[in-house]
Amino acid sequence: MNVTIYHNPKCSKSRKTLELLLSNGVEPTIVEYLVDPPDVETLKAILGKLNIKARQLLRDKEARFVELALANSELSADELVEAMVRNPILIESPIVIIGERAVIGRPPENIYQLLEGV
Repeated sequence: MNVTIYHNPKCSKSRKTLELLLSNGVEPTIVEYLVDPPDVETLKAILGKLNIKARQLLRDKEARFVELALANSELSADELVEAMVRNPILIESPIVIIGERAVIGRPPENIYQLLEGV
């Protein structure tokens, strides 16, 4: 089973999600997205697997969200994706991907939705 987690080791939810994966016998590929952010194409693919819009993946409590005026409803999905690629701190995490499906690990137990079908 090929599992990837977009992980922030400083985030308690991300650490808990990784712990749940490991305790269920899953050894994921770990992508520290703050160090190695996804490119535009990858982030769009992740959004497709999550089945959400770009705005739903934004961390709107981050200072960068306000600094970049991302609450502006006139911004296109492409502009929001570009902002997340340039400022990966804006990406909600952790994101766990198995094949063509993905979930955000908030709460960490969301990963069970993915693991059930495997």
